[in-house]
Amino acid sequence: MTINSIHDEVEATRLAFRDGMSRLAAAVNIVTTDGPGGLAGFTASAVCSVTDRPPTLLVCLNRSSSVAGMFERNRVLCVNTLASGHEAMSKLFGGSTPQEDRFAVGDWIMSTTGSPRLTDAIVSFDCEVESAIESGTHHVLFCRVVGIAYGADDEEALIYFRRRYHHIK
Repeated sequence: MTINSIHDEVEATRLAFRDGMSRLAAAVNIVTTDGPGGLAGFTASAVCSVTDRPPTLLVCLNRSSSVAGMFERNRVLCVNTLASGHEAMSKLFGGSTPQEDRFAVGDWIMSTTGSPRLTDAIVSFDCEVESAIESGTHHVLFCRVVGIAYGADDEEALIYFRRRYHHIK
């Protein structure tokens, strides 16, 4: 076995994993923060519940992203779950648009923690980051929920599946 064949096997495993994960439908969220580290937000599908005692979410954030340091310093965030009409906003927050330009789109208000909350999100979870661990390329943030704001009951959810957006009710 040569070094190249070992590398190819590892690469195939990574690519197979990414393809497999594309088949795992996930809600699309914009995760926001504000505080001493600055105003920031990013699009995320790697968000899930951990427990309801106390209410806790898990949020994954790429350590090499431009916003990672801001979230680390602020230690607060708001997970805004997007509705079907937010597809363009999801792309904006997922790209390389400057942070201040991202927040020029949408209706944002300050949550209890000071993190921006999208007023027409399906649901928003206002959180304090209790702990973080490093795993591979990401920070895994464990976030205690301190407030929840609900959007309209009749909104369709924005879902990401097979590398495309979908809408479900």
